[in-house]
Amino acid sequence: MSWLVEEQNDNPSFVLKDLLIRESIIVAMGVYNPIVGLIARDVGFQCLYLSGAALSASLGLPDLSLLELSDVANMARYIYRACNMPIIVDVDVGFGETLNVAKTAKEMFKSKAAAIQIEDQKLPKRCGHLSGKELIESQHMVEKIKAAKKSAKDLLVVARTDARSVYGLEEAIFRAKLYEKAGADIIFPEALESKDEFLAFSKAINAPLLANMTEFGKTPYISIDEFKELGYKIVIFPVSALRIANKAVKEAFEFIKKFGSQKNLLDKMQDRQELYKLIKYFEYEAFDKNLK
Repeated sequence: MSWLVEEQNDNPSFVLKDLLIRESIIVAMGVYNPIVGLIARDVGFQCLYLSGAALSASLGLPDLSLLELSDVANMARYIYRACNMPIIVDVDVGFGETLNVAKTAKEMFKSKAAAIQIEDQKLPKRCGHLSGKELIESQHMVEKIKAAKKSAKDLLVVARTDARSVYGLEEAIFRAKLYEKAGADIIFPEALESKDEFLAFSKAINAPLLANMTEFGKTPYISIDEFKELGYKIVIFPVSALRIANKAVKEAFEFIKKFGSQKNLLDKMQDRQELYKLIKYFEYEAFDKNLK
C-alpha cells in the first residue's frame, strides 16, 4: 500500500523504543533523501539515520552548521512520509542554545523524527573525525538534554560527546555519565579509536550505546557482530550511501563525456521497472483508477 492509504505510525519514537527492546542490535543506515531511505527499507533495514554531514554535502555545503532547522525538519518529514520508518536525526548542536534546543526537539517531533542526536561541540561544529573541535561545558550540554526531553517528552535523545579526541577517553566517559543522568536515552561516543575504547564505554554506561562506523575516520573498521559483542545497541553508517552514489555518478558522467553514450552503462543502472516498484508507481496509478 502507498502512503496515500497506508496508516502511518503515530509515534515512531515508540517503534524505535520497541526495536531497542526486541533487537540485539539495530543498524541505522545513513540516508539523505527519501529514495535512499526507500532503498534501505527495501533491503530490509528497520531504522534510518539522517546525517547532517550527508545532508549538507547533498546540498553542496560543508558540515559546518550551515543547515537551517527547517532544512533538516523538512527532509526528516519527507523521508518519514515515504518510508514510514523510525529515523534518528542529527541536529548537530541543536541549532543554538538551550531554548533553541527545546524548539528543535519540538519541531523534530512534529516532523516524525524518532530520535534526535545532539552533540557537545561549540559552534561552528565540525565533523567528529576532524581536528579543531571545541566543546561546550558539560553542564551546558546537560541543560540542552533536559530542554529537549522537557519540550518533547516522547522523542528519544541521543547525546553525543566529542570529548575523546579533545580531552581524552576519561573525560568522554565522565561526560557520558552526566548525559545519561540528565535523561539522555542513548549515548553516542564519537571518534573512539579502538575496540578497547568502545568496550570501556560499554562497561561504564548503562544506557543503550550508539557506534559510528564511518569511513576514513579515526575509528577502525569494526563489524556489526563485533559491535554487538562490545555491548552496542545501534550502529550507524552515516555517509556510506552518499560516498558510493557520488563516486558512481562521477564515473558515469565521465564515461558519457568520453564515449558520447550511456548504452554500455545500462547493466549498472536501476531499470525502469525496478524504479517504479521502489516508488510504488503502479500502486499510485491503481489508486487513481479505482477512484474513477
